[in-house]
Amino acid sequence: MSASELSELSELAEWEDQRRKRAPWGVIALVLLTGLALIRNGSGEFDVGPPQPASVAAPDSHAPQDTVTTALAPLPFSAAARVRIPAIHVDAPVVPVGLDANGWVGAPPPDDANLAGWFTGAVSPGENGTAVIVGHVDNQKGPAVFYGLGALRKGNRIDVLRKDGRTAVFEIYGVEVFEKNSFPGDRVYGSKGAPELRVITCGGVFSRQTGYQGNVVVFARLVAVS
Repeated sequence: MSASELSELSELAEWEDQRRKRAPWGVIALVLLTGLALIRNGSGEFDVGPPQPASVAAPDSHAPQDTVTTALAPLPFSAAARVRIPAIHVDAPVVPVGLDANGWVGAPPPDDANLAGWFTGAVSPGENGTAVIVGHVDNQKGPAVFYGLGALRKGNRIDVLRKDGRTAVFEIYGVEVFEKNSFPGDRVYGSKGAPELRVITCGGVFSRQTGYQGNVVVFARLVAVS
């Protein structure tokens, strides 16, 4: 077995170990939300704040998936390497984030404005289940990678480049903002029985004392693989 194959096996074992240790989604939701809000280092005083989702972008949980999406087979495990969202000009590297020593979901280092994080306690993008990518809305210097997330609309695409060389293409079917004290963890993170993706950043009302009061959540499902 080659050194490259051994490295991939070691990486897979590490991710699987983190998945086994993950807390129930209802707990993770609150931890992830709070972690992003508190890690945020922005001033909240830009002339124009980050865009907020329109009500027309809310997901319709009863809408059937199209036949192309339903027919797509899930991909095997592969770590996320890069995320691209053409509609809001996002093209950013992705680093793994997991649970820290206190059991909180980590976030990418805030100093790098163009950096996203893939939560390793969930599936990898394209696998069966719900993958999660997080990122900051701003930092001390200004807007960060997911500043424009709330401007996305149904039908926009998200490309996640994986380390195995394949790109998982997701289509957005909903964008919402949730307050942290009523975050619907099961709805956001629960498996839909197909490959899905959630992209999350801070959002909602901002205060100097507590930061952003909620999270913008993008709901998307796998529609193609390239």
